[in-house]
Amino acid sequence: MNSFQTEIENPLVEKDIIELEQKIRAFREGTINEEKFRSLRLARGVYGQRQQGVQMVRIKLPFGKISTKQLLRIADISDEYSNGNLHLTTRQDVQIHYVSLDKTPELWAKLEEDDITIREACGNTVRNITASAVAGIDPKEPFDVSPYADALFRYFLRKPFGQELGRKLKFAFSSNDDDTAYTFMHDIGYIPKVKIAGGKIIRGFKILIGGGLGAQPFLAKTAFEFLEEEQIIPFTEAVIRVFDRYGERTSRHKARIKYLVNKIGIEQLLLLVEEERLALTEKTVAINRDAVASKPNLQKTSYTTFKISNDPQYKNWLATNVFEQKQQGFYGVHIKIQLGNLNSETARKLAAIVDAYAADDIRVTINQGLLLKFVPKAALPVLFKSLNQINLAAPGFDSVVDITACPGTDTCNLGITSSTGIAKELEKVVKEEYPELLFNNDIKIKISGCMNSCGQHALAQIGFHGSSFKSGTAVIPALQLVLGGGALGNGEGRIADKIIKIPSKRGPDVLRTLLNDFENNAAEGEYFNNYYDKNGKDYFYQLLKPHADNTTLTADEHLDWGHAQTFKTEIGVGECAGVMIDLVATLFFESEEKIDWAEKAIGEKLIADSIYHSYSTIVNTAKALLLNKNIPTNTQHGIISDFDKHFVETKEIKIQGTFKDFALQINQNEPSEAFAISYLEDAKTFLQQVKQFRNE
Repeated sequence: MNSFQTEIENPLVEKDIIELEQKIRAFREGTINEEKFRSLRLARGVYGQRQQGVQMVRIKLPFGKISTKQLLRIADISDEYSNGNLHLTTRQDVQIHYVSLDKTPELWAKLEEDDITIREACGNTVRNITASAVAGIDPKEPFDVSPYADALFRYFLRKPFGQELGRKLKFAFSSNDDDTAYTFMHDIGYIPKVKIAGGKIIRGFKILIGGGLGAQPFLAKTAFEFLEEEQIIPFTEAVIRVFDRYGERTSRHKARIKYLVNKIGIEQLLLLVEEERLALTEKTVAINRDAVASKPNLQKTSYTTFKISNDPQYKNWLATNVFEQKQQGFYGVHIKIQLGNLNSETARKLAAIVDAYAADDIRVTINQGLLLKFVPKAALPVLFKSLNQINLAAPGFDSVVDITACPGTDTCNLGITSSTGIAKELEKVVKEEYPELLFNNDIKIKISGCMNSCGQHALAQIGFHGSSFKSGTAVIPALQLVLGGGALGNGEGRIADKIIKIPSKRGPDVLRTLLNDFENNAAEGEYFNNYYDKNGKDYFYQLLKPHADNTTLTADEHLDWGHAQTFKTEIGVGECAGVMIDLVATLFFESEEKIDWAEKAIGEKLIADSIYHSYSTIVNTAKALLLNKNIPTNTQHGIISDFDKHFVETKEIKIQGTFKDFALQINQNEPSEAFAISYLEDAKTFLQQVKQFRNE
């Protein structure tokens, strides 16, 4: 592979891309550890997929915002490097698949020409920050949360304390108390609030912390009922630093912040967060409220009219996909995208339609659709006609018929059964047999290919996740049904209950049974979750138990959806987070690398970055020596304590005072240049001392 040349103007971005190319080359030449390389490429949005030899590239779109120019760029990239498909995710990203690893630096450089990044889209990092797609035009919102999500994205990108976390962090902003961004299921959630003080309107947020989906969902806990807007970035930084130090690192399945909150309690976590505030460079951070400006397209002032008002599809589209914005005379228009898959040709045509009839501010929605903004009322008929011509005018956005599903076994290593296959079948059932549910926004159906919940099944009124079971010597593709999930509002929510596991091919009949029972027995106007609560979990288990009778399995039920071969589980190594490297020599090499970064950061006046690199050097070096003595390591906090116990107290390593005091100078000092230089010298001396000790 030839050395890659970029013409990126931003030196940080250029450095990132060149480094990725160099690391790929080193990996190909066998001079870099495979697991270390995996961690590095994941933090740069390059994710291994089920098919060998190709990668999924995740494109990070903060709060789902994308311009028509960016959409065209991604479509071109998908054609050149992938298969022409743009996959919209529940994290408001765009993914492209089947990309050659060697081509990823070139692909990234071309994306950056239109200010699109893949940095920290995967791995143990701060992932894409999501927000209600309607933010900015929501009639219920106290204020637009888009600039706040944008500010957090820009502030935390490339920060040293967010690069090698125990696991990923996910943040979300809801536009109002309805909590359409599901903040209660995020590591940190933000709900906008206002209060009056001194005759002035003060903006702030309700802050939630410690929520999460996955195999063991947790509801977030309230950290603050009201945190003023200029405090949200410092608070979030302090949380990340605490998570980096105290978060689990040995057991990946217990390494999310929800487990730390559950272990030590929200009160103790907040005390640790407060201890970190001294180390922060910025004690308050003002938010530029005008950073994300969404304005009407004023180029078009008149629109061709059509005799369309009596068209049933148009009426249904208006009723289910269109709503009036808080800006008088303008409308938001939702676009339903089946399974979140948009081909590049359609994407280009859509970009032209947006340029003609809407604002240049498309939002990816968390149910894998799209939202257009600032459409004039007079433009709705021609917009419908234009969207219909490219098959993007299907009604029923966010209704029962709009099913969310992750890619599952199509591309993901962790997929157990096909989520896309069953999603298509269930959508067909609803469309053909329950057409009235096109207008039902109460019941959400969400499907994941495994228990990890990328399809967010635990948030659904009716959810499924991929599974399997044994029948004699055969393995049968199965679905675990969950019921009763959803948002309650103001940061509160409910996790769906596990009901029953059934063969995957029986999914459509299970849905029919549920819908028929609800239609026949629910009270007029009763919501599904109220009906579920009224009857209880066992009622639904007994109702659906006949579908789980494995003595009546047919030959077809041995096959998964869309497959002609006998089913077998083929679960690979998941890459939802990076892998720890416990090789002593590698750790010393990394410490030397961090020393270099710390020195360069001082030269570039990035004082806080330098200090964190020095801290990481000290902890990393201590870890190396503990491992050299076969002492297992876990959290950074544990490494610090164990090093005191096994090396300082035994006087094998001599330092002034305790190792804890030595290492944690980071949160006992203001981040000044003088301290950064002193701390760096301490880190250098410690590294040399430990290396000499090991050699002797």
